[in-house]
Amino acid sequence: MSHMGYGCLMAVDRDHVLRSAAALLTRKSTSTMDEVAKAAGISRATLHRHFAGRDALVRALEALGIAECEAALDAARLDEGSASEAVRRLVREIEPAAGLLAFLYTENQLFEGEGQNEGWTRLDVRIAALFRRGQASGEFRIDLTPAWLTEALYGLMASGAWAVQEGRVAAKDFTHMIAELLLGGALRREEP
Repeated sequence: MSHMGYGCLMAVDRDHVLRSAAALLTRKSTSTMDEVAKAAGISRATLHRHFAGRDALVRALEALGIAECEAALDAARLDEGSASEAVRRLVREIEPAAGLLAFLYTENQLFEGEGQNEGWTRLDVRIAALFRRGQASGEFRIDLTPAWLTEALYGLMASGAWAVQEGRVAAKDFTHMIAELLLGGALRREEP
């Protein structure tokens, strides 16, 4: 074991701590650092060595959420097939991170004015490009901007995650509910 070195162990620990924190805060967004430490099975002092305070922890969770979304966008192959199918794949791929996104969506309201993580901008650009592609192909209506459709998608995913957590919606219905509601509003209708 010793040949792994302390640094490697720290990295593994930090990821475990982050994922434990994500799982806890996703369920109970007001959890204290003491509760986060307990959930991760570490002392408050050890948690503090990894993350100086709640803000530092949330910033790290933000980086994790962005990384998970970027991986989901890659897996969803947004350039393939119809834009509608790509939206359905995107929602399905992002679903495991939806609870964390819902937490960050709320927390980020508290960080206004501090300059947003550029990772969110990268995600916005990629998702908006998908909606733009659907507009160019005549699939999506053009009176709704790609920026608004992107915001709407985030909002629906956050609402869906909360509804699943609170038992109002079955987890297995998440992708269908969100994709169909969004697409129902976004799809272009034939003129009568």
